[in-house]
Amino acid sequence: MTTHRTPVILASSSVWRRQLLRQIGLHFEATSPDIDETPRNGEASDALACRLARMKAEKVAADWPEAVVIGSDQVADVEGHILGKPGTAARAREQLRLQSGKSVVFHTGLCVCAPAFAEPRIHLETVTTRFRDLNDDEIARYVAAEDVTGTAGSLKSEGLGITLVSAIESKDPSALVGLPLIGLRRLLADAGIALP
Repeated sequence: MTTHRTPVILASSSVWRRQLLRQIGLHFEATSPDIDETPRNGEASDALACRLARMKAEKVAADWPEAVVIGSDQVADVEGHILGKPGTAARAREQLRLQSGKSVVFHTGLCVCAPAFAEPRIHLETVTTRFRDLNDDEIARYVAAEDVTGTAGSLKSEGLGITLVSAIESKDPSALVGLPLIGLRRLLADAGIALP
């Protein structure tokens, strides 16, 4: 196994995903693939997260066939309603009002493309988050203080968003930030990448 001969590329513009990879000592480059994240008609939230992760990884891998490419995407699901990235502060406030007092499932899809794999490898991690009952004032203060316009479900748990929830159930806490490191370590090992 080696960490220095095979390039590793993160197919994401997320600073949080980059931070997670640095946290585990992985040497990598990052590039942001431009893909259409629109859900297909009738597409389940977990299937959407996996499809988008795969699209990101495959798009970058097409230009870097010798690299190990990591793609990840997260989709929030509240009572069967898919919540992606809000895009605006107004939409973020709407998403948070919808999630208030409810259990919300965050699906994080992970895809690794590698020369060692005949096909891309997919991993899905699901986190259930219980939101407190939120009033409009605390929602407005949160959205004003934390830029969540590019965050699925408007929840940035690694920041002030942790104050909006009463419980988080997960096998991999890094998944809620947007990159399931436990599953990723296994896929990287299968691809011949050893972590320090």
